[in-house]
Amino acid sequence: MDKRDYYEVLGVSRDAESSAIKKAYRKLAVQFHPDKNPDDAEAEEKFKELGEAYEVLMDDQKRAAYDRYGHAAFSQGTGPAASGGGFGADPFDIFREVFGGRGGGGSGGSIFEEIFGGRGGGGGGRRSPQQRGSDLRYDLQISLEEAAEGTEKELELEKANSCGACKGTGGDGGKVDFRSCQTCGGAGQVISTRGFFQVQQTCPACGGAGESVSNPCRSCNGEGRSQSTSRIKLTIPKGITENARLRSSGNGDAGVRGGPAGDLYVVIHIKDHDIFERDETSLYCEMPIAVTVAALGGELVVPTLDGKASIKIPPGTQTNTSFRLRGKGMPFLNSDKRGDLFVNVQVEVPVKLSKNQEKQLSEFGESLDEKNSPLHESFFEKAKRFFK
Repeated sequence: MDKRDYYEVLGVSRDAESSAIKKAYRKLAVQFHPDKNPDDAEAEEKFKELGEAYEVLMDDQKRAAYDRYGHAAFSQGTGPAASGGGFGADPFDIFREVFGGRGGGGSGGSIFEEIFGGRGGGGGGRRSPQQRGSDLRYDLQISLEEAAEGTEKELELEKANSCGACKGTGGDGGKVDFRSCQTCGGAGQVISTRGFFQVQQTCPACGGAGESVSNPCRSCNGEGRSQSTSRIKLTIPKGITENARLRSSGNGDAGVRGGPAGDLYVVIHIKDHDIFERDETSLYCEMPIAVTVAALGGELVVPTLDGKASIKIPPGTQTNTSFRLRGKGMPFLNSDKRGDLFVNVQVEVPVKLSKNQEKQLSEFGESLDEKNSPLHESFFEKAKRFFK
C-alpha cells in the first residue's frame, strides 16, 4: 500500500512550524493510542503512521530530504519506517544511490562518503558483516499520579533478538564462515544501467558487506537474530513531562551477526486528569463553593495529589478567586522540590428553591444596598452613560 503524505497524516500544511506539528501529533496520538483503542488494528496502524510522520517532520534534516524527494528519501530501509518508526535514519542514502561511487567494482565510496567518511567496515565502500541493530520507539501512556510519584513499568514488544541457536553469530552451531558474495563479487555494491546513467548502490544480497555466510544457521538464515517478544522493565522518574523521551540502552533490535544492539526510546504521554490540569510544575483545579460560604466565609476542603487539604475562604469571596497551596503541585524532575496548586473557586447559585426559600431570598436581596455589591456598584458607575 502506498504511503500517505506525512503532512496529510498529521493534518498540517507543508510550511507548518514545529510547534504546530507537535500539537497536531499530540492530539491525534491520544485519539488513536492503542490503550484507547484495544483490538482495533486500524487505529494501531494509524498510530504507527503518526509516529513515523512525526519523526521525520520534527527533524530538520529528515524533513528537508522528505520535502525534496518524498518517501523515496527513506526507501533503502534506513528511514523512520524501518523497525516500527525507529530513530537514526540517514536521509543522505538517496544521494548515495543517485551519485554512487566514482569507479567500478566498489573502488570508491559516494561523494558524500568521501567528504564525511565511510559508514564503517572495510575499504572500498564495504560494510562490516556485523551491523548495528535499529533503534526502536515505544509510546507509553501513564497517569498524572504516576508522573508525579515516579513508577516502574514492564514493556512488552516484538523486536529482533539474538538467535539462541547460533548465539547471534549467524553460523550453524555458533561458528560462522564467510565467503565472497556471488552477487557483487565481494565489492559490497552493484552497478546498474538506467538509460544514459550508471547507478551504483548497495548490494541487496550481502547488504554491502561483500561477504555472505557459507554455513548459515537454520533458525535465523545466517542473520544471527530473529523476531520474538521481549519484556523490558523501565523506571520512570517523578516529575516527568509530556513527550519526554527515555532511552533504554541496548534494548532496540539486536545487531546482525553479533553486531551491537540498537537502543529503545520510550516517549511518555500523560493521560488527561479528571480534576487537575498541569502546566510544568503547577497544577490547577476549579472548586464549587456555596453562595453562603462565599458570602460569610468558611473552610473549604480541596483535593491534592497527596490527599485532602483545607483552605480558608474569606467573607465576600467572588467567583474566579484563586487560592494558592504551596508545594502541592508537581515535583521538579528528579527533585524533592515541588510546584504549587492553584484552586479557582466558582460560586454556585442555588436552584430549585421552595416558595419559602424564594421569599426569604427576595427579602434578603431587598435588604442589600450598594455597599454589599461592590462589583455591581462599580459596573453601573461605568455604564451610567448607556442608561441616560
